[in-house]
Amino acid sequence: MSTYRITDLASSERPRERLAKLGPQALSNAELLAILIRVGVHGENAVQVGRRMLQTFGGLTGLHRASYDEVCEQHGVGTAKAAQIKAAIELGRRMTLESPEERPTINSPADAAVLVQYEMSVLEQEHLRVMLLDTRNRVLNIEAVYQGSLNSSQVRVGELFRAAIRRNAAAVIVVHNHPSGDPTPSPDDVAVTRAIVEAGKLLDVQVLDHLVIGSSRWLSMKEHKMGFGS
Repeated sequence: MSTYRITDLASSERPRERLAKLGPQALSNAELLAILIRVGVHGENAVQVGRRMLQTFGGLTGLHRASYDEVCEQHGVGTAKAAQIKAAIELGRRMTLESPEERPTINSPADAAVLVQYEMSVLEQEHLRVMLLDTRNRVLNIEAVYQGSLNSSQVRVGELFRAAIRRNAAAVIVVHNHPSGDPTPSPDDVAVTRAIVEAGKLLDVQVLDHLVIGSSRWLSMKEHKMGFGS
């Protein structure tokens, strides 16, 4: 059975050549995947395999959500290519916080949401994380604090500020996800937020917001005055 390689394409259509000439931003998602996949299968070149994977999983977000085993099971992928694809996605996720000089600055709830929505929108359980900010609202780190239902009787508010105090953070933004996909805050979400805001005042760490991440939407509890007072 023959396979279809990138070299079977005309030179002007080969993803690697196009990347070298035009830059990675000029390539489609399928072409970028093709560079990782390298070799196609009978009836499909690498670009077509990449396009099929995106259709199967529902785009890059779905590919990110898919498990390593699910990616391995795709025709024409296998263990090595699946590992490369998952590694590339993870590298992209980590890049935003790697360099202190390039730390993102938070000027709005949307700025904060864009840093976490890609990853947190696909989590199958509730996760609570704290975004640590310096005096210029630059992100120092995003700390994972809690996993499980956000029950006001179980979440220890002090744990949310432990990393903030250790890193001498001036402010924090609390973030948690709703696996249901609906970012509407629950009564427990509001109660936890109110307790976090009050604790922040005592510790002199400003709580700028509490974001709830859904599947394709997010909500700022501060903008909706939920747990932050009037």
